[in-house]
Amino acid sequence: MANGYKTFTKEFNKKNNKLADEQLNNIVCADSLEYLKTLPDNCIDLVFTSPPYNFNMDYDEHKDSMDWDDYFKTLGDIFGECIRVLKYGGRIIVNIQPFFSEYIASHHIISNFFIEQGLIWKCEILWEKNNRNCAYTAWGSWKSPSSPYFKYTWEFLEVFCKGDLKHSGDSNKIDITGNEFKTWVDAKWSIAPERKMKEYGHPAMFPPELAYRALKLFSYQDDVILDPFNGAGTTTLVAEKTGRKYIGIDISEEYCKIARERINTEELKDFSSELDNKLMLLGKDKSLKDRGETPIVLKNKKDKQLRIILE
Repeated sequence: MANGYKTFTKEFNKKNNKLADEQLNNIVCADSLEYLKTLPDNCIDLVFTSPPYNFNMDYDEHKDSMDWDDYFKTLGDIFGECIRVLKYGGRIIVNIQPFFSEYIASHHIISNFFIEQGLIWKCEILWEKNNRNCAYTAWGSWKSPSSPYFKYTWEFLEVFCKGDLKHSGDSNKIDITGNEFKTWVDAKWSIAPERKMKEYGHPAMFPPELAYRALKLFSYQDDVILDPFNGAGTTTLVAEKTGRKYIGIDISEEYCKIARERINTEELKDFSSELDNKLMLLGKDKSLKDRGETPIVLKNKKDKQLRIILE
């Protein structure tokens, strides 16, 4: 019988290291590759990031129109350092959108890189944004099989593990709820895109809920979270508000300033209660049974809404 994922993995050093207190909970304005080289091996629990897409977007400092070979070489250098600093059993999650109009399958190219480096492919999560990547009238070859153009409403989260599928931690530091777990292991996440990009002056941000789900599903409280493309600081914001330690790196001083301000002034939405309420309305809240309560779902024929009465 084939060895499954072990066919593609390689051996990594199992000795994990701790970072000094002064290195933690920092927003660092620096070249990501150069700063990563200053960190010790095996010191990060989870890398969660979304690199520049190379779509010619208007970032503060980054030139987002590189030659594709140079682009993937740069990403490879940075992700190579991310693998080095990742703990044994740690995870790397990359949010990426292919360049659909140019037929550049960035998610496959990046995934192949991590597999070639010996990481274990854990899963691929579909982030359903419910908005198209192009105008509705972009058809390609209209009413012809010649070259139809496809419309997409989603991005991808590619998830990889270093050395082991299991990430060990303190069971007292688990903060994911039952409702969250059973909902989020469905690998299609319907989350609206970030609406405050103009406010933060950043052209390509993911919403806090995306990071919130990833961090709670794949890490423990007090784990060290790294974002080497921290931008306006959504990853570091969510890490701080969910009780994790963090390092966020970005070359733009303006974005680093915004990231620090968000940590000091912004509160996260109560995504957990929002999910509980949604499942209650659908009659799927298993946590009610844990509290000794029984949901009765009634359908109001007039407005076709669901009501919940708790006995």
